[in-house]
Amino acid sequence: MGQEKLSSRQKMIGVMYLVLTAMLALQVSSSVLDKFMVLSHSIDTSRKLQFSQNERAIQSLKNMGKDMGNRREDIKILTQVLAMHQDTVALVDYIDGLKKQLIDAEGGIDRLTKLPKGLKSDTAVARFMINKGEGGILKTKLNGYIAQLSNLVHKPYTPIAFDAKNHDFFSHDPNQAKKDFVTLNFDHTPLGAALATLSQFASEVVTTEADAINTLGNIIGSSDVKFDTLKLLANTKSYIVTAGSKYEADLILAASSSAVTPEMFIDGQPIRVQDGVGKVSFTTSPGSYDSHGFAKKTFKAAIKLRLPGGKESIITEDIPYQVAKPVIQVKAAAVQSLYRNCGNELDIQVPSLGAAYNPRFKVEGGIIIPGPKKGVVTVMPKANEVKLKVYNEDNLIDTVSFIVQNIPTPQISITTKNKPIDMKLGIPAPGPRVVEAKVIPNKYFQDFLPKDARYQVVEWVITLARGSRPVHTLKVNQSIADLHSIASLAKPGDRLVVEIKKIERKNFKNEVETIMDRSCFNILLN
Repeated sequence: MGQEKLSSRQKMIGVMYLVLTAMLALQVSSSVLDKFMVLSHSIDTSRKLQFSQNERAIQSLKNMGKDMGNRREDIKILTQVLAMHQDTVALVDYIDGLKKQLIDAEGGIDRLTKLPKGLKSDTAVARFMINKGEGGILKTKLNGYIAQLSNLVHKPYTPIAFDAKNHDFFSHDPNQAKKDFVTLNFDHTPLGAALATLSQFASEVVTTEADAINTLGNIIGSSDVKFDTLKLLANTKSYIVTAGSKYEADLILAASSSAVTPEMFIDGQPIRVQDGVGKVSFTTSPGSYDSHGFAKKTFKAAIKLRLPGGKESIITEDIPYQVAKPVIQVKAAAVQSLYRNCGNELDIQVPSLGAAYNPRFKVEGGIIIPGPKKGVVTVMPKANEVKLKVYNEDNLIDTVSFIVQNIPTPQISITTKNKPIDMKLGIPAPGPRVVEAKVIPNKYFQDFLPKDARYQVVEWVITLARGSRPVHTLKVNQSIADLHSIASLAKPGDRLVVEIKKIERKNFKNEVETIMDRSCFNILLN
């Protein structure tokens, strides 16, 4: 295929053809041959579309030549284009004729499936393409056509019909490298695969012609620039307008020439040009925002016109635009402050960036842990203030500051049989046999960060007191205390003095934090 730029569909067809040829060379099972008919049909459809475009391009060249007064040098080029197109039509008709002969030789089209009969048979392919020499004739016609086009437009095109040794894919395979064009493409080849192969050859002929038409057409009117393409453009301050506000725009008539291919640049870098229109796309950077949240910016646009005849013209302009300061949206139970040494989960989003939002974070005064989805992070503060820097890729969007507050002090509840003991009323002597010291977190803190509100009493002392004299002291290192030893000594009027010494808090990372406590309770034994 020629060195021209190919569409995505044409590239796809080329890859499928390479796969097809490789599968044939490897003698793949014929069970996939029906799929080759789908491929063949797709290639034929693409070829017909390209053929129609070629004919429209030729008609456009005729009109251009007529509009320019049918000058001698333009008529000469147009005559060459028309002769080339006749050769293209003849070659494509020849290939389509080969396909019809092969189909007819295997019994024609199946009335029920609408597919050729004998797709798995290689008899007709071998008889026509190898024994009768049609494969060799096809190679001569294909490569002769390509050589003719290369000579006509002074541009080298790669031959369509190649032997295995001349192709990178097959030349390194010792089982294929010695095969010529005919053997490589048609030896032991079922009808279905052969039809797809011939379809691809015809497609490459038409695609190569398209590039040659374009190359020759650029020569017509080489001394003139004719603006034959008109576009209506709307230059508006914004494509997004709030309901109830005015939409304002300038309508501009833009003209371009199909005989001139402009090059366009933004700040010295080339950009893609489609149908004479440059596609501007770049990532904006922050700037000095005004009181309304806008930063004024410019970019340098340049258009280079390489005029027919070799003359160049460059047009430059500084284009102003404004960058709106992105609004960072923080979602959390509390966004003004964070809890120290806790896993404060934040959802940081910038709605104005949409799908382009690709966040990265840095934190001062704490530790940051990436979350399960984009924009979600867990911040563990270590200082009195946390500064979270939000980047979109490498561009700093803004810095969000949070005040860090200490965890609210929990309450201690002394219970027996899962019921709190009333310190004012007391309990009957000799008192309970088992008591439990429970830690009750601040409700707001527990609702906000339940994984950081896990407490346990780990050290406390219970003393049986009679008047001002201690009778018996029990040290406890767990949340539940066995008081049988105290109950055996207790009398009405005695007191149980409960002193909490130490509690522990387990955070979201299952790290344990020790908290010293001095809570004290007096329980009267009635």
